[in-house]
Amino acid sequence: MNNRPDRTPLTRDFFDRSVLEVAPDLLGRTLVRRAEEGTIELRLTEVEAYAGEVDPGSHAFRGRTARNGVMFGPPGHTYVYFTYGMWHCLNLVCGPEGRASGVLLRAGEIELGAGLARHRRVTARNDKELAKGPARLATALDVDRDLNGSDLFDGPAPALSVLQGTPPPRDLVRSGPRTGVGGDGAHQPWRFWIEGDPTVSPYRAHAPRRRPSRKAT
Repeated sequence: MNNRPDRTPLTRDFFDRSVLEVAPDLLGRTLVRRAEEGTIELRLTEVEAYAGEVDPGSHAFRGRTARNGVMFGPPGHTYVYFTYGMWHCLNLVCGPEGRASGVLLRAGEIELGAGLARHRRVTARNDKELAKGPARLATALDVDRDLNGSDLFDGPAPALSVLQGTPPPRDLVRSGPRTGVGGDGAHQPWRFWIEGDPTVSPYRAHAPRRRPSRKAT
């Protein structure tokens, strides 16, 4: 039996807190992805908080839908969405139940199973890029909508779980505006990352999509 503190799974109570408490507290934790092909472990280095119906940047800002229903709890489940018609993104749902909130997992360092991640992320120039960004992270871990709503505490070996890991010193935790969020939610400092970690993704401000101009006929 492994008694190392860093290998101890987080409890559901960890996630049954305000999203602004959970998000920075996830830094340095170990995300475990189990699949038939093998297991990958990733140290979380960058996350973003989304506070549901009080947050204009959240998918749940306008209330519950078929797409975002899992965000309303219970805590300790996954919310996986498909974006830009190409990519999946992985979120962890926080409590309390009935109030939508979640943490987007933006980046991390692959500590176990890098070979399997490389097979899925063939365009990565090096191992630091394997999970550098939310779409890359989901691709490296083979996360798609089939995992939406999965329970982090579903038995002894769930598809996804989170271990205690090794949180960074508080003076290395930084916060700032969320990447790509526009409108009234653009300036919330709800992106959290480990300062100086090479796996953290670059910040990009929201860039509105421009429709092609129509030529006069």
